[in-house]
Amino acid sequence: MVKRKKGHIINVGSIAGKQVYPGGGVYCATKFAVDALSQAMRIDLLPYGVKVTNVAPGAVETEFSMVRFKGDKEKADKVYQGYTPLTAEDIADIVMYVASQPAHETINEIVVTATAQANSHYLVRDSQ
Repeated sequence: MVKRKKGHIINVGSIAGKQVYPGGGVYCATKFAVDALSQAMRIDLLPYGVKVTNVAPGAVETEFSMVRFKGDKEKADKVYQGYTPLTAEDIADIVMYVASQPAHETINEIVVTATAQANSHYLVRDSQ
């Protein structure tokens, strides 16, 4: 990308990299690092015409909750009850949108949440 003087790096972080939540210290720290890395790359790669975007989604229904709760499906399913979370396809659509912008335009960052979610901590359930 540097040699060609064009390209696009799209990092997928999290809204947890924008605002912490109780019990999420380590996870939030790693996502804050993705945000900082994206900002630093944007500066370092600017002279080479390489775009850098950070996509920061909120609640996305993935297998992450199964991992987080060590395979406890009941506990993992409760994370997504009472509202409509984002899907992997939603995030893929956003990545495609970001990547499809004209060469002279860069979306530096995009934060997306479920409609029922205000940030990494506030979420209204039973909003379906």
